[in-house]
Amino acid sequence: MNYNSSKSVLETSGDPLTDMLRGLRLDGVDYGRCVLGEPWAVSFPAQKAARFHFIGQQGCWLFSPAKEWIELSVGDALLIPRGDEHVLASAPGVPPVPIGRYTIEPVCENIYDVSNGCDGCKTLLFCGSMHFNLDGSHPLLEMMPDLMQAHKLMANAPGIQHLLDAMAGEVTMDRVGSGGILARLADVLAATIIRSWVENGCGDATGWIAAVRNPDVGKVLAAIHLQPERDWTVEALARMMGASRSAFAQRFATVVGETPAKYVLRVRMHQARQWLTRDGMRVSVAASRLGYDSEASFSRAFKRVMGVAPSHFRNAGAEEQS
Repeated sequence: MNYNSSKSVLETSGDPLTDMLRGLRLDGVDYGRCVLGEPWAVSFPAQKAARFHFIGQQGCWLFSPAKEWIELSVGDALLIPRGDEHVLASAPGVPPVPIGRYTIEPVCENIYDVSNGCDGCKTLLFCGSMHFNLDGSHPLLEMMPDLMQAHKLMANAPGIQHLLDAMAGEVTMDRVGSGGILARLADVLAATIIRSWVENGCGDATGWIAAVRNPDVGKVLAAIHLQPERDWTVEALARMMGASRSAFAQRFATVVGETPAKYVLRVRMHQARQWLTRDGMRVSVAASRLGYDSEASFSRAFKRVMGVAPSHFRNAGAEEQS
């Protein structure tokens, strides 16, 4: 590697998990304001992007990724972080129709009106697709539940209610520009739901979350994720923890479950995959950015971790954007 390993680390807050979350962003892909007359059922296929739903008028039902029916009320908001397949319906048992078969009319850039043309009691929904700026295999995303509901987190996050109230006003009034305002509110609400989930223990603080919160290892993990392009040597990471090389390596492997070198390599290759697929970066540029002396050596390391050559993801990203 030719990257300067003496480069200073980003300033940290003292809470490693907070440091890792501060870079988490949701980028809206598209949003739909749905007016659906009973009876109706919309199936949402599995996708890489997260799904977001807000119930603006008239309650409905969710057939969740866990294959169970959940009743939803007006003002409920849902985040499905990994975009798992699910159904929203006016009642359980209504035959679902894929979202793509509904009437979809563009309103403005990335905002659509969705309807089914039925005259029954109307349900008003606001639905969106969102991309995380993190790689989908990031440990934080992997351990999120299949479904996150705003009302379950409201007791410890009073700001959620204010966001829900603001969305309710926009989704029901149908004012000029409401689609764009709703999209921005949805981004903020989804990020707030995630933050509240993390602050309240992420369900059970085990596995990777427990490792991040470990006082010895947590700041090291945060630094690796905040600066994946840095040439992290075991010696540099040991100095950060204030331990000898051997003591650090043993402590890290015990808490995290793998060696520091293997973990760093995995994080760097997942970052490279994101550059290739999301940003359309050339393989040679990704190799250089990660400090590899040649594209060939980078490609070998990438294939060792990801199982396929980097060109596979570069081509896949180009096809998605075309």
